[in-house]
Amino acid sequence: MRSPFLLLVFIFSLKVFSQERPNVILIITDDQGYGDIGYHGNPVVKTPHLDQLAKESVRLTNFYVSPVCAPTRSSLMTGRYSLRTGVHDTYNGGAIMATEEVTIAEVLKQANYKTGIFGKWHLGDNYPSRPSDQGFDESLIHLAGGMGQPGDFTTYFKFDSSYFDPTLWHNNEMEDYKGYCSDIFAGEALKFIRANKDNPFFCYLAFNAPHTPLQLPQKYYDMYKDVDPEATFKNGDKPMPRMSEQDKEAARKVYGMVTNIDDNVGMILEELKKLKLDKNTIVIFMTDNGPQQYRYTAGFRERKGSVYQGGVRVPFYLRYPQAFKKSKDIRVNAAHIDVLPTLADLCKVDTPAEVELDGQSFLPLMDGSKTAWDEDRSLFFYWTRKYPERYENIAQQIGDKKLVGHTSYGSDIEGFELFDLEKDPYEQNNLVMSNTPLALDLKDELDKKFNELTKSPHLVNQSPIIIGTEFENPVYLNRNDATGERGVWRQTNVFGKWVVSLKEGTYDVEVKFIESVIGKGVLNLETGSVINKQRYDEGETDTLIMENVSLPEIQRGDLIPFFNPDGSGGAIFPLWVKLTKK
Repeated sequence: MRSPFLLLVFIFSLKVFSQERPNVILIITDDQGYGDIGYHGNPVVKTPHLDQLAKESVRLTNFYVSPVCAPTRSSLMTGRYSLRTGVHDTYNGGAIMATEEVTIAEVLKQANYKTGIFGKWHLGDNYPSRPSDQGFDESLIHLAGGMGQPGDFTTYFKFDSSYFDPTLWHNNEMEDYKGYCSDIFAGEALKFIRANKDNPFFCYLAFNAPHTPLQLPQKYYDMYKDVDPEATFKNGDKPMPRMSEQDKEAARKVYGMVTNIDDNVGMILEELKKLKLDKNTIVIFMTDNGPQQYRYTAGFRERKGSVYQGGVRVPFYLRYPQAFKKSKDIRVNAAHIDVLPTLADLCKVDTPAEVELDGQSFLPLMDGSKTAWDEDRSLFFYWTRKYPERYENIAQQIGDKKLVGHTSYGSDIEGFELFDLEKDPYEQNNLVMSNTPLALDLKDELDKKFNELTKSPHLVNQSPIIIGTEFENPVYLNRNDATGERGVWRQTNVFGKWVVSLKEGTYDVEVKFIESVIGKGVLNLETGSVINKQRYDEGETDTLIMENVSLPEIQRGDLIPFFNPDGSGGAIFPLWVKLTKK
């Protein structure tokens, strides 16, 4: 029998060992651009807490992400280019990350970290791609890519108040909350931090703001309602976009939403001090891409969706007082794919040997050793709807040299743009004709990476949603994860489907439509080799139910529901489908 003294020593040793590992708070915002922070020269936006965090941090001044949100988030979570993970779009079924991918949460759980996500996931809303399936002990999220979008059907019908008093998904169950979404996510993150203050924890606080719809508490709008956002452009010779009146009004709302985020970040940083966790907690702040609307970008070209600097260059601050007592700028290129290996190094855990990482730890840059850092490694950027297009909105960067393609697949090198970012950070001077050999070399690199990534198994074979397991019953299929015609996200008369793995059994199937215009007609449910039809003659409705439907086993196939109204010749695709296995 173990003696009480030895047991106490053992418990104490475990506590000391756990305290040696830092806590991690990773904060990411949605559509907040490089210029939407006072620290980056914006004289209008009020971000005192983020400004102070920047001053206390290691700042990666050349930090890059993907042009849009889901690809950025998959790379951030896995250390891999998004195409390897199966993520290639923000909807159209392109935002489902393969369950085989290993996330930061799963890596840190090797060392008994408690893990929680609060806010936006956007990497799959059904088993086996939910946060709870990918290493998170606690999750409080909205669905799809944004609150108020068709995919987030629990807030969609709130329209201009979708950010207030929302129904969210807490540990995979619907729960009603009171208040403003950013305050809710930060407040619940704070509860998680307090509950786990005696254990190492990983808190992923992923604000959905300032993404559209631009909704915010009145007091934050009032801070900017009389401001001219274009005053931020009086800033030397940096190229700036022209703002319409609509852009200006959007900027006022965005700045209010950002100030709200800033207040919430300040609340969390203050609580770390009170809990005496601030020294041994890594706090990271970053954003997922450039701004959605035209406003101050610190001179960088274009915005969200673009592979130019304004779309992919974002803030990145890392504060860890116990390891890095002085703040500093690191000017070499780093990216979202580097965060997982860096956190693994800082937290003293191994990355999975069987996983091919595209990123590398930038700890050597922070501690000054510079060992094992490839300063000449290349970075690949792309984004087009649905799947990558050769050579549209695509780029390859090595060091300060960047090749950009906005041309057709058969274009000569003259159709590309070449920039020297050290001399021309605003991408104004195309050097492709004056340095064609370098452009050709970069194009060779781009072709190799494009050909490699587009053959990724998780991209070629989209990961299915698994229906009929004990892990998720009922299953709600939403529009964000449906594929089909390109208008499947929003339109009603459109062909759509879900890629599924279906367990054989008897199901009740409930189908919800966007509008109450169904009337008389036939509901069709195609599952593999089996088609079930049911006629309705009860007049207009927005919800139809098929009870006791016998569905076959499908290893991997399509689930296709649609309603044929009498005499229309068309097919109406549902907003969501609920399947309950009996």
